[in-house]
Amino acid sequence: MAVNPDKLMAFMGKLVGDLGAMASIGPMLVGEKLGLYRALAQGGSMTPADLAKATDTHERYVREWLCSQAASGFIEYDSQEQKFSMTEEQAAALGLEESPFYFLGAVEVAIAMMRAEPKIIEAFRTGKGLGWHEHDACLFRGTERFFRPGYMRHLMTEWIPALDGVKAKLESGARVADVGCGHGASTIMMAQSFPNSQFYGFDYHGPSIERARKSAEAAGVSDRVTFDVATAKDFPGTGYSLVAFFDCLHDMGDPAGASKHVHSTLAEDGAWMVVEPFAHDALENNLNPVGRVFYNASTFICTPASLAQEVGLGLGAQAGEARLRKVISEGGFRHIRRAAETPFNMVLEARR
Repeated sequence: MAVNPDKLMAFMGKLVGDLGAMASIGPMLVGEKLGLYRALAQGGSMTPADLAKATDTHERYVREWLCSQAASGFIEYDSQEQKFSMTEEQAAALGLEESPFYFLGAVEVAIAMMRAEPKIIEAFRTGKGLGWHEHDACLFRGTERFFRPGYMRHLMTEWIPALDGVKAKLESGARVADVGCGHGASTIMMAQSFPNSQFYGFDYHGPSIERARKSAEAAGVSDRVTFDVATAKDFPGTGYSLVAFFDCLHDMGDPAGASKHVHSTLAEDGAWMVVEPFAHDALENNLNPVGRVFYNASTFICTPASLAQEVGLGLGAQAGEARLRKVISEGGFRHIRRAAETPFNMVLEARR
C-alpha cells in the first residue's frame, strides 16, 4: 500500500500536537502545586525572577516553566518587555481555584490514569475490573475538582430548575439523597442553596465520605447534611423528594439494580435526577473533543470500575441516552425525559 506523503505529514503533525499536550500535564500539575498560576494571575506582568520570588522557587526552573506555558498558549509573553502574564480568561481557567471555570482538577485525573497503567494493562489481559478504590488518591481529589466547576455553573441555575416542581419542594423543605457523592461537592452546594431541606450523601468509598464530612463542617452545613458509607443498591432511607446521581451511574456494575433501589426509596411524587456525561447514541457522533476526553477516561477509570463489580455491565462514560433510559426503565421508572444538557453533561429526570 502506497503511503500518501502529504497525509502522512499531516498525521505526524497531529501526533506532535498531541505529544505536546501530553507533555504539558506534568508542568501544569507543578504550576498548580507550587502556586505559579495563582501568583501570575494575581501579579500581572512578571519576569521569571518576579514569579520565583513571589512563590519562593528557583528562577531557572521558573523561567523554563514559563516558556513551556507560553508555548502551550496557557499564558502570554511580551517579547519587548520580556515578561509573562495571564489574560482574564486564562486566569479563570488556571489561576483561580474558586472560579466556576477552573480546569486543573482534570490534570489530577490524567495523572491518576497514568499511575494506573500497570493495573490497566493487566485488566486488558485478564478481563478483570479495577475498582474505584484501587486508584491513586489523586483520582478522588481530581474528580471532585474536575466536576465541581460545572456544577457551580449549572446545578442551581439550570439543572434543578429544569426538574418539574423540584426547586419549590427544596425551598420549602424536602429529603434529598445524593448517591455516589464522592467528596460531597454537589451535596454541599445543594445544602447551601436550600437550607430548609435535609441532604444525605452516600458513597461506597469510605475515605471520600470522611473527606465529605470535613468539607460539610467547613462549609457550615453539617446541621442539614449527613454523609454515610453505602452503595447505590443499599443506601438507606425512603420518602426522598429527590435522589441525585452525579456522573456515576455509568460507573456502576449493576445500574439497573441501582435503578430498582432508587425506585423503592422515592416519595410517590419524587424525582430521580441522573446527571451523566453528554453523549450521542451512535459512536460516530461522539468522535469529537468531548467524546475523546470521556472515552479515554472511561478506558482507564469508568469501564474498569463497572467490570470490578457485581454484574459488570460496563456502560462506559459515553453510554448515550438510549442505553441510560433502558437501565432506568428496568428499575420500574415509566416517565423519563431529558431535562437539560450542556456540552459536557446531560440531565435525565425519571419518575414512577
